[in-house]
This record gives sequence, structure tokens and C-alpha cells, in this order.
Amino acid sequence: MRIATWNVNSIRARAERAVDVLKRWDLDVLLLQETKCKTEQFPADTFENAGYQVAAHGLNQWNGVAIISRQGLEDVRTSFPDQPPYAKNNGGGLLDAPQLEARALGARCGGIEVWSIYVPNGRSIDNPHYRYKLDFLAALHKAADSTLTGDPGASLLLGGDWNVAPRDEDVWDISAFANDIYVTDAERAAFNAFAEAGLTEVTRDAEGASYTFWDYQRLRFPRNEGMRIDFAWASPAVAKRVTAVHIDRNERKGKGASDHVPVIIELAD
Repeated sequence: MRIATWNVNSIRARAERAVDVLKRWDLDVLLLQETKCKTEQFPADTFENAGYQVAAHGLNQWNGVAIISRQGLEDVRTSFPDQPPYAKNNGGGLLDAPQLEARALGARCGGIEVWSIYVPNGRSIDNPHYRYKLDFLAALHKAADSTLTGDPGASLLLGGDWNVAPRDEDVWDISAFANDIYVTDAERAAFNAFAEAGLTEVTRDAEGASYTFWDYQRLRFPRNEGMRIDFAWASPAVAKRVTAVHIDRNERKGKGASDHVPVIIELAD
């Protein structure tokens, strides 16, 4: 079984590239983030014609998550327990009513409870979005911990864009991130806390590249000035099945590429 996670950065612009990824890696499940469209705008037909089922969740042109599967698609959920909302500034100095954003989508595929997760960016340390990011990670950790406490043998995988670089080597130059998001102690602690819930981050020993994201600006990709912020946490029942992990660096090449690349996880039967 092969499961991949990928921040596609607009599925309507990259639907055909996503189908190519499914075929190239012979994927069973593809977890997508930042689809940037409402649920009804998701190009489901493109994937259904390729033999896959689709679950998508999007509220507007921002965020958005999806699960593409040929291993079944059951018990679909558009949020995890106690997922925090976010109150956006309406531009007039006031906050809109808090909204539960389209940042998490779960389903059972091939006997595994998979979640496509798009962690808030945080924007800057002094921005309210940073607190939202930490609250989101804490709530997700609590939900995962509750799942494994209730069933230690549960098959669970949380894959996505975590917007955290947990190690210094996960960015091209740690000095460039002084007093910035992605690498703060609080973010790293929130990310690493999933190990305390009994999960294992299973993509660390990936083959193919050191990074999963290269910004479009300043020739970051040609210079290999990237970041590693796309990961998957797995329960013991899933982690013990992992046989290989790949980072598809080539997907960052060519016209119309996303700024992230797929991370592929191979599981034994």
C-alpha cells in the first residue's frame, strides 16, 4: 500500500499533475492540502475517471483539503474533535465571527484512518495566527492521544503540511530564520508532542531530497534553498508497516509546479 501527502497549492491548476503523481507512484491514497477551492469546485471527475474515490473539503479560495483513494473511503470527517476556529480581521480593525477552517479531513481507507492536515502557517510570532497555529497543533495532539488511548492498536496516520521545521537541518540556513516562525521552540515542542501520544514520525528517513518545499521567490529551488515541513505521524500499528519513504523532488520541476512536493510512504501488507 502506498500513501502520499502533498500540498498541491491549488488543485484546479494542478489536477492533471496530481493524476500523474497517482500513476507514477501507483498510489493507493493521496492526501492533499491547500486545494484552494470550495468543495463543489473540486475537480472530482478527473480523479474518478482515473479509478479513484474523492473526498474534499473547502470553504473558499483559501486552505482546503482532500483525500483521493482507491482503497475505499469511509467515515469521512471534515474536522477533528475540538478543532479550534479562527477569527479573521475583516479589514476594519474588527474580527469576524470565528470560523472552523478547512484544514483537516479524515477518512478510513484500506483499514487505516488517514487524515489530511494543513496546519496554520502562523505568519509571524507576534501575529494572532501564531497562537492559532499552536492551539491547532495542541487540539490535534489531544485528538490523536484520545484515539490511541481508546484503542492502542488503532491504525492511524496524520499526513500533511505541518508548517514546522522540527530540526535545524530542515531549513537551508537556520540563521535566516532567527526570531521567525517554523523553527521556534514552541512550534517544535507542539510538533514533537505527538511522540508523547505514541505516534512515530515516519518520513524522516526519506529518499530523494532533504526538503519538501521551495519558495517560488529568489531562485530558492535552483539554489536548493528549501524547507522540510511536510510529514506524517503514524500509530504503532501503521509505523511498523512502513518499508520505505520517498520525496518526489522532480515534481517541483517544470512549468506549473507546486512549491511543495509529494512525500510517499510505502506500507507492507
